[in-house]
Amino acid sequence: MEALMDLGGGFSTALTPNNLMMCFLGVFLGQLVGVLPGIGPSAAIALLLPLTFGSDPTASLIMFAGIYYGAQYGGTITSVLISVPGESSTVMTSIDGYQMAIKGRAGAALGIAAIGSFIAGTISTLGLTLLAPPLAQAALAFGPPEYFALVVLGLVALAAVSGRSVLKGVAAGVAGLLLATIGIDPQSGVSRFDFGMVWLLDGIEFIVLTVALFGVGEVLASCTAASARPVAEVKNVLPTREDWRRSRMPILRGSVVGFLVGVLPGTGATIASFIAYIMEKKLSRHPEEFGKGAIEGVAGPESSNNAAAAGALVPMLALGVPGSGTTAIILGALIMFGLRPGPELFTQNATLVWAVIASMYIGNLLLLIMNLPLAGVFARLLKVPYKWLYPPILAICLVGVFSQANSLEDCWLVVGFGAIGWGMKRFDWPAAPMVLGLVLGPMFESSLRQSLTMSHGTAFIFINRPIAAALMLAAVLFIAIPVIAGLLASRPRPASAGEAP
Repeated sequence: MEALMDLGGGFSTALTPNNLMMCFLGVFLGQLVGVLPGIGPSAAIALLLPLTFGSDPTASLIMFAGIYYGAQYGGTITSVLISVPGESSTVMTSIDGYQMAIKGRAGAALGIAAIGSFIAGTISTLGLTLLAPPLAQAALAFGPPEYFALVVLGLVALAAVSGRSVLKGVAAGVAGLLLATIGIDPQSGVSRFDFGMVWLLDGIEFIVLTVALFGVGEVLASCTAASARPVAEVKNVLPTREDWRRSRMPILRGSVVGFLVGVLPGTGATIASFIAYIMEKKLSRHPEEFGKGAIEGVAGPESSNNAAAAGALVPMLALGVPGSGTTAIILGALIMFGLRPGPELFTQNATLVWAVIASMYIGNLLLLIMNLPLAGVFARLLKVPYKWLYPPILAICLVGVFSQANSLEDCWLVVGFGAIGWGMKRFDWPAAPMVLGLVLGPMFESSLRQSLTMSHGTAFIFINRPIAAALMLAAVLFIAIPVIAGLLASRPRPASAGEAP
């Protein structure tokens, strides 16, 4: 009951003209970046971060959240019309969605995806409303050892699922932690790793690294990958009664699966969509239709990836642990605004949190209204040559970073880290763990020092305290399970009795 009263207060804040406009702007921009392959919500939020520096935190976070879940809608359009997923979370949608488009049913695929996304987004936001406050309340018992273990879990979980290699993800996270040590030591006040350069005493700014890796790096990597493909025509986007009958249960199952998977730190919408697609194929009475234009293959994954977007905000808001790469950037935005993510957010900044949650109900409704009549309009954006888009994006990156500190050195850092970001993209090194390492570096260092002070220098404090021990064990499992699975998969199978040696 208390959560519903708080949600009512959130609606009164979210429905103010300024916040309502920012919600609309967020979902509209999310739709756009989802339609344009290679940009993505991470890059979009990174580009806008410098422009929101010093502005109203509530309005800015409402916009960032709108970009995050709005991009899931937009990514569907490219998946269905040209079989190029706008987001990694819409990869599974492209399998059956594009086949439906080839058969002249692109409108039905986009329509059921929009309706399923709206239902799933609403259900998962309700789950966020009910689950996040008690989780935050339970986390109030956390001390320095628990916070240290939580940071380790967040880094390891994100590193484990951000790329094909767990070791690359962990190495990127450690690199971010090392970057966080540049500047003034928070306890002793001694400068470190500044190489005699005064402008490095403030450390590496979060905005600089984020814009470089997700803005400049993504653009440089996409320049050689973009290619024109024929775009299917969009006619009637309203699904038939038979389409709705076949899609009802996949939408509900995808909503539940997506939310539960999204709540787990480091999993995110991509894994949720894979699980939903596999589950629908197993439960279908006609599994042979999957891959040939089954509407269940669109409804299930689309519902799950939108539900996972809201689910990923649960650990980010309640515990300060991001559930995906994009929420890692939103986490950094909270810190940039002087807010501390985690359980204290619900006690000290309750108005902001509930306004963001309430805006998600409004944003999902706006996206449904936008998608059904405007799907064909958004589809025309796919015909814009990519070479026209990249120069303005690079200009926004440099101008935005320069404007937030009036530092030319930061612009050179953007260029340098942008080249590193291109290399990471080129050789499949995940960027999100590095950004998260920089964001959580101060908390990692301070909680580690406080914990060792409490225990007089012994690391057993992380094992003796039950919550910290459970979180550390979960972090170990995130690394161990993929490694063990890879070793088992690479083992040669014993020859059967009927095979020749």
